[in-house]
Amino acid sequence: MKKIIFFILSLALLSACKQKINEFNADKGSANFTKYIVIGNSIFAGYADNALYHNGQKNSIPNLIAGQLQLAGSGSFIQPMVASEYGVAFTGSAPKLKLGYTTSCTGVISLGPVYDLGTKDPLAPVGYDVNNFAIPGAKSFHLLAPHYGDPAGLVTVPPTANPYFFRFAKTAASSVLGDAMAANATFFTMWLGDNDVLQYALSGGLGDTITSPAFFQTVMGGILHELTLNGAKGVIGTIPDITEIPFFTTIPYNGLVLTQSQADSVNMAMKLYGLPDTNYVAGPNPFLIPDPTSLHPYFKVRQMKPGELVLMTVPQDSMKCYGMGIIGRLTHYPYPIPKQFILTLDDIGKVQAATVAYNQILTALAANFKLGVADMNSKWKELQKGIIWDGIKLNSTFVTGGAFSLDGIHLNPRGCALAANYFIEAINKQYGSTVPYVDITKYPGIIFP
Repeated sequence: MKKIIFFILSLALLSACKQKINEFNADKGSANFTKYIVIGNSIFAGYADNALYHNGQKNSIPNLIAGQLQLAGSGSFIQPMVASEYGVAFTGSAPKLKLGYTTSCTGVISLGPVYDLGTKDPLAPVGYDVNNFAIPGAKSFHLLAPHYGDPAGLVTVPPTANPYFFRFAKTAASSVLGDAMAANATFFTMWLGDNDVLQYALSGGLGDTITSPAFFQTVMGGILHELTLNGAKGVIGTIPDITEIPFFTTIPYNGLVLTQSQADSVNMAMKLYGLPDTNYVAGPNPFLIPDPTSLHPYFKVRQMKPGELVLMTVPQDSMKCYGMGIIGRLTHYPYPIPKQFILTLDDIGKVQAATVAYNQILTALAANFKLGVADMNSKWKELQKGIIWDGIKLNSTFVTGGAFSLDGIHLNPRGCALAANYFIEAINKQYGSTVPYVDITKYPGIIFP
């Protein structure tokens, strides 16, 4: 009996000592979230796993932010939704990726990105007004271009319009900014400008140019002038150093692993070809890449340097079975990785210099227009080292890091939830609001088979 009484008394004491949890009251502070819109490109559109698809949009950064802003007075948030889980069908549209098993040319079975094929949405207007004006593929200045959603511009060579904007442009003559202004927003978030360097980097520095900082400043200043003209407030994101995302960091520059016997044979061959400045050892070795400055009459090649990057799109079977990156198995000549799959130190320097300049411009413009800043550049650097949020460890490692999707560029749902919290943090800091964070434990990372 005494034991029973003691147990009851213990429960009473525990109940008395239990911490009371007060209901959290979200407050808008000095902001007005009544009409929330978004300006940006693919990462704000919900693009992930190499495609714009339904579940990616549901878990987009702005949609997650909007859900929290609604607790502080925001209205509905409408996106140009894709019904399919496989993307939108148009010429050149990329296939969605999923995690699956593949067999390499060497017969090794491994887990990695594979095509997730299925029926895509037809390319057609959605037929309703939207709040999310983020356009996959758009650079900063594209938002000012008239006819950017004109169907006639989709078939020109090169195209002058964007198929994703075509889906919700108000008219054929619309500009993204013009349609966004017509929404009469009271609050906005903008994360724009990474494509101004990313497209250059994705081509290995060959297929695109970096937007000049001077032009970037003119464009972004014009966009923010228009967005704030009627008193709208907002937060803008800085641009991460895109050379630190998994697309560029997953394959090491010295991923060529040789035995001592193989290294000796390669060194002998290189000496025979008149390339004595190369040196191969047992273990990891730098890949061979083109070098137009080489004085060699035939073989304009060199070994990669520490810090140089191999793009994830490099044909890996060609490296594993046909000697790409060292000596061709069929020709027996030096076989460098083609330049479009490489970022040299010079390329990286150009990307990083532009990124620094863009972020200085964005920070100064934010101060000028009295806007908040989500410093996504510094946040991404922290992510690279590893962070813990809601008890979950995240980093920027491909697949296992838990933040990036399978294209190595965009975020998975958990990564989007993390990024949404960084923007919410900036909103609360700038406007004294108390918008609650997204619970990232409710959102998955990459789905394993």
